[in-house]
Amino acid sequence: MLANEQVGIGRLAVASSGPAFHALVDGETATMKAWEDFVSGSRRENLPVRDVVIRSWARCQSFLVDARADAAPVVGSDLVEALRRDNRDLLQAAATTLAEAANLLAGTRTVMLITDANGVVLEAAGDRATMNAARDISLACGGQWGETCAGTNGIGTALASKQPVLVQSAEHYCAGIKGWSCAGAPIHDPVDGSVVGLLDISGLKQSFSGQALAVVAARQVEWNLARQTEAEHVRLLEACLEDSQKYAGEGLIALDARGRLLFASRKAAHLLKASLGSELPPLNRGTKLPLVGLDGGAGGRLPVPSDWVRPLMLDGERRGTLLVIPGSASSRPSAGRRAVPDESDHSRCRFADIVGASDSLRAVIGQGERLAPLQVPILIEGETGVGKELFARAIHGHSAVAGGPFVPFNCGAVSREMLGSELFGYVRGAFTGAAAEGRIGRFELADGGTLCLDEIGELPLDLQPYLLRVLEEGVLYRIGDNVPRRVSVRLLAMTNRNLRHEVAAGRFRRDLYHRLAVTALRVPPLRERHGDVPRLISHFNGVLAERHGRAPVCFTAAALDLLQGHDWPGNVRELRNVVERAILLSTGGTVDVRDLPDELRDACGGVEAGGWPSPYPAVAGPAMPIQTPAGAAPMSLTVTEQRTIEDVIVATGGNLSDAAAVLGISRSTLYRKMSQHGIQRNVVRRG
Repeated sequence: MLANEQVGIGRLAVASSGPAFHALVDGETATMKAWEDFVSGSRRENLPVRDVVIRSWARCQSFLVDARADAAPVVGSDLVEALRRDNRDLLQAAATTLAEAANLLAGTRTVMLITDANGVVLEAAGDRATMNAARDISLACGGQWGETCAGTNGIGTALASKQPVLVQSAEHYCAGIKGWSCAGAPIHDPVDGSVVGLLDISGLKQSFSGQALAVVAARQVEWNLARQTEAEHVRLLEACLEDSQKYAGEGLIALDARGRLLFASRKAAHLLKASLGSELPPLNRGTKLPLVGLDGGAGGRLPVPSDWVRPLMLDGERRGTLLVIPGSASSRPSAGRRAVPDESDHSRCRFADIVGASDSLRAVIGQGERLAPLQVPILIEGETGVGKELFARAIHGHSAVAGGPFVPFNCGAVSREMLGSELFGYVRGAFTGAAAEGRIGRFELADGGTLCLDEIGELPLDLQPYLLRVLEEGVLYRIGDNVPRRVSVRLLAMTNRNLRHEVAAGRFRRDLYHRLAVTALRVPPLRERHGDVPRLISHFNGVLAERHGRAPVCFTAAALDLLQGHDWPGNVRELRNVVERAILLSTGGTVDVRDLPDELRDACGGVEAGGWPSPYPAVAGPAMPIQTPAGAAPMSLTVTEQRTIEDVIVATGGNLSDAAAVLGISRSTLYRKMSQHGIQRNVVRRG
């Protein structure tokens, strides 16, 4: 920042309380009357209001913003911290300007704020008394000041119009904010010119005139941001050059943290086109390449094999990406196969890909979105088949290591003896039968990315201290080796067990449990996701029909009623299998109740939905009326079903074949119901 610009900021700050203020508030009464006419709908044309304001009012009305609101909404503190981490470059560039504002704006009844590109306030400085007053309208850290949230205001309207905007008192859309005036100026990225944030000057309307100050201060932040970005790009290029000696004969492309091109070797464009088979934009510096997965999303059009990706680290933090493109056909991954067992699937790495709109599901998705950017382990709990891995993949896709590998591993899928070598790897001669060259473990495969451990409750007690050590220190030892290896891995653990009960029973270490469950998500079972069954049926019907080259099937109303009434003990996985079976076995394109699996009809007591008799009649049995005590309180369907089964088992003397026949269900369904309700064969009749 040049010295004369700094002097300019000081002079403009002092001027904010001068006589020019009176010119800014002329016509406030007319503006207030115009706002009342606009909100009430009595008049919309030829209002005595500036064009930028009337256009904003129209947008606010289309967004259904509450004109009576007296404050902006506020995001949670955990999300604010995540946003501050995501925008640390912006905040670093604004630090000097904010420090100046703390002194320059003292006594002027104005404050300076920095927001992200969506209008969420990240930092504030200025007159202390005014900052306290500003909290009353959420004009502080966490306040959401985009137009869709807070109506016409200096922050949201400047972001919407992508230009500096002054909004004076009565020009605000929300009634409770009209006591303030504000001026916002967007902050642009020095490389591609995109809006990365906003600087706002706000004050009580009696003392405000700050548009010029906001513009100058925003330009100062942009200048600092450009200087920071250039310095970081130089360091990334130095790191790239250091690595380039390892990759003679291969194409190299260096990208910054936002996926923008820093460097491309002469071979890179040719090899990239030959490997991916697509046209590329010119490899000019600053170009953002449309490569899937390098910016934490799946918005690109060219999938990059994970074994091409190398992180570029600065000060122990990933700040860029090096693409190493194989120079020979033999080193390229063949179609459908990758050289490194990374199972990233960028088409499933978004929370938006999780199907469902029930309150219970949306709540856990919201928790996942807040936790994903945080560098802490997450324990994902839920019954078998609820979709725990979908949440794990989405968390990976929204995390700081989204460009790295995603390595899932089932702790219950290998023998106890092999589990240690699978997780930590081994060196040559570590044990009988070991591969001659040794083997890399899952932790090292996931270095720079995410390791997802399923069925973590199956991990033997004697291996749990090793896992705890890796989590605490980031260092592992391969089996048979005494050389420490440092890894940086985001750990996600999944379980269908209650680990708290496992800890109490002595089968799981308490210290490891608390390290894994720093944060936890419980994915709800399908029976708790009210309204999601039809959505999932529609989704699977389209996806699976396309996969098998069939036309989607049509479920009759009776079949849909039965599917929605089922309790789905196998959860989403069971529902998916039912839909896939219907697609594969359907002959006329219509699926009726008779076309559904036996266990679904059995669950309806041997009679199909719609009153049609089942083609599989129940075994005849003696009629056994179930008595309900007089005056008893009404019971839920779940309790009624449990007590009915218990009474029939008692009445048949514990003979489950007879009990199933009386109930009109198969024995397998009876066993499942008993397990679901915790019913024992030797149940005692209630008194």
